[in-house]
Amino acid sequence: MIYWDIFLAFFIPGILGYGGGPASIPLVKEQVVDVYGWMTVREFSEMLAVGNALPGPIATKMAGYIGYQQGGILGASVGLFATIAPSLLLMIGLLALIMKYKDSPRVKRLSLSIRPTIAILLGTMAFHFFSEAYFSISLFHTVLIGVISYVLMEFVKVNPVFVIIGSVIYGGIVLG
Repeated sequence: MIYWDIFLAFFIPGILGYGGGPASIPLVKEQVVDVYGWMTVREFSEMLAVGNALPGPIATKMAGYIGYQQGGILGASVGLFATIAPSLLLMIGLLALIMKYKDSPRVKRLSLSIRPTIAILLGTMAFHFFSEAYFSISLFHTVLIGVISYVLMEFVKVNPVFVIIGSVIYGGIVLG
């Protein structure tokens, strides 16, 4: 039964998460934290931070980690397959249709209309992470990490990977 739950926890966000990994993060959080209770919000945000520090797509890293945590090697394999299965099935089944209508104005409008929804989902998730950080590590550290990260990425043009690694190191040393 756990393997079916792992499959559904990553297959459903894979179907509904139009826009790739960042768009599916709130949907995976919903499944993992709220539906199945495999992680707390804090554990999920820590796993997400570590996953973002590693190279590669975030959705597959989350699926592999959580799947392994819940069901070992087979659980990780099921989670990874469930993450890529929706895209794989759609690409195989609809490749000709996609190629035929890729330049259609309707398809372009559809893509543009979905972007605000993704932004709202990411904003909601960021608010929940901020709230959790506020109560678990204090407002001072939360604002300090946020402001320094913003300045480094926007003005100094530091790669986000290095900002994430720096935040992880800060958290490990100062908050650990």
